[in-house]
Amino acid sequence: MAGKRKLSERPGGGSGDVQWCFSQVKGAMDDDVAEADIISTVEFNHTGELLATGDKGGRVVIFQQEPESKNQPQCRGEYNVYSTFQSHEPEFDYLKSLEIEEKINKIRWLPQKNAAQFLLSTNDKTIKLWKISERDKRPEGYNLKEEDGRYRDPNTVTTLRVPVLRPMDLMVEASPRRVFANAHTYHINSISVNSDHETYLSADDLRINLWHLEITDRSFNIVDIKPANMEELTEVITAAEFHPDQCNTFVYSSSKGTIRLCDMRASALCDQHAKLFEEPEDPNNRSFFSEIISSISDVKFSHSGRYMMTRDYLSVKIWDLNMETRPVETYQVHEYLRSKLCSLYENDCIFDKFECCWNGNDSVVMTGSYNNFFRMFDRDYRQDVTFEASRENSKPRSVLKPRKISTGGKRKKDEISVDSLDFNKKILHTAWHPLDNIIAVATTNNLYIFQDKIN
Repeated sequence: MAGKRKLSERPGGGSGDVQWCFSQVKGAMDDDVAEADIISTVEFNHTGELLATGDKGGRVVIFQQEPESKNQPQCRGEYNVYSTFQSHEPEFDYLKSLEIEEKINKIRWLPQKNAAQFLLSTNDKTIKLWKISERDKRPEGYNLKEEDGRYRDPNTVTTLRVPVLRPMDLMVEASPRRVFANAHTYHINSISVNSDHETYLSADDLRINLWHLEITDRSFNIVDIKPANMEELTEVITAAEFHPDQCNTFVYSSSKGTIRLCDMRASALCDQHAKLFEEPEDPNNRSFFSEIISSISDVKFSHSGRYMMTRDYLSVKIWDLNMETRPVETYQVHEYLRSKLCSLYENDCIFDKFECCWNGNDSVVMTGSYNNFFRMFDRDYRQDVTFEASRENSKPRSVLKPRKISTGGKRKKDEISVDSLDFNKKILHTAWHPLDNIIAVATTNNLYIFQDKIN
């Protein structure tokens, strides 16, 4: 597990402090970015050896970590492209006259059971199960087939040969094993694999469905918040996730800032939640934008299963599953934007959906912000730090310098003014290696990989 070390080196800090340094950047460095190349999801597999990204063009790119060099044991292996495939194509719903985007909304890895890897990928309507497998041998010496694939006349076969396997260049194949379609009327925002490794859930704006990985033609509706009259609609589902250990428990968050924990043992339809997590609103912060910024964009269980983390527009909250009344920890991500909500509403940034993630031992959480900033919050030491993913810092093994934002008054030398932040540069998608201090951060079309500096 990632050791309990502090986030960033303090002046005169001990050698146990984490110093984050640049490792790699993937993707073209052009200022002119094609819409299809914008990264829409990032996900490590359960060992951290593979890292998958999905983009708006419907492609999935998988990076594999190279083995550590024996000559430089302190140098962790880099991530290089392992497989690229087109997961989804643009479609058209003729019944509703709607275009269905190919954009990959979520990727989730299945725990590895054999030599092959499996992952689920989804766009707005269709979920696919992909098998990623390697081939480094090919059969030769058929009796009824020539080497070029043509069939022989059986009458010409005079001797019997035993086919043999010959080595060949490694080939990585991605093949669709299952297609789970036609179950969602609204846009899918979440998929989550159950701890039983046999079922998974998919959530859209108003419903959550439960699937078996082997059955594509039917799913069970486990949550339905659609009112009889759509004019009475007051909230939508924004994210959903299964508990990491308890296969009967899942949570879903809403646009009203509430999180509902459901127990599938209670009833087939989980419209009645077992627990409701909600923090009363601070009357001092009440404004026209209160409802919009309280909408939860992401919910993630801790690896231990004891806590869950939620991300709303301005903050990250940690909830103890045993306490529904208020979060046990609240971290302000970019409180300095509270005074800018009016302009953020006008340019639609206020509707951005930031994701969040835990480190391997649940001691640090990470989420993104604007200006290509990302934030880390150390739960043990109550420290927080802001880093920037930028081309200027992309020298190999260069140490990331914490960034400071000036919120008014006199700006210090290294501080950045709130007014000079670029709201078109934003980090919505982040991922943390499950075992090491390695993080992946998606800017618009680039994937930055950072790791802690090992002396």
